Amino acid sequence: MLDHNDEEYKELDEDNTENSTEELNTDSNQDSTEELNTDSNQDSTEELNTDSTEENEEELDADLEEEFDEEGEEDEGEDLPFAKAEVVRLMKRNLDKDKMIRERVKVEMNKFLGEVLERVCEQLNDYPYTTIEYEMLKESIYPYTNIKRINEEKFRILKHLEAIKADCDALTMDVKKSLKLKDVDDESDEIF
Repeated sequence: MLDHNDEEYKELDEDNTENSTEELNTDSNQDSTEELNTDSNQDSTEELNTDSTEENEEELDADLEEEFDEEGEEDEGEDLPFAKAEVVRLMKRNLDKDKMIRERVKVEMNKFLGEVLERVCEQLNDYPYTTIEYEMLKESIYPYTNIKRINEEKFRILKHLEAIKADCDALTMDVKKSLKLKDVDDESDEIF
């Protein structure tokens, strides 16, 4: 009986060995296939991710470059003489609290202040001296610091000119009237 059992065990053992070998082969084939698939999927996914990441980075870089170029063009094209923040701070100090300042106004105010500075410096350059004194500066900035008084003086002069013009018109009418009478008298003398 042992022989028979031994043979059964051998057959079972062989069957198990074959089955396990087949299972191992199948498993190893599946594992290797899965590994290959996983590796290839990972590689292709990584490639896709890398490609899409590179594309995204390129798009982001392009967007950032466009924004930088636009800002750079504005900054390069503007060449503002003063720090924009300082000009805005001074403007806000002198404007009502509810006022908002547009970007173009900030830039144009900065440019205007730069132009005023240039004009004052041009006037200061007209002096023959190498050292600029306070009195020279006062004289050069007079039109800008006394603009209110200058406008009042302009208004007063215009009113005075209008009064003179009205007097001239009245005199003209008087002269024409007196000359007409004289002309009429002269004509009547000739008739007689």
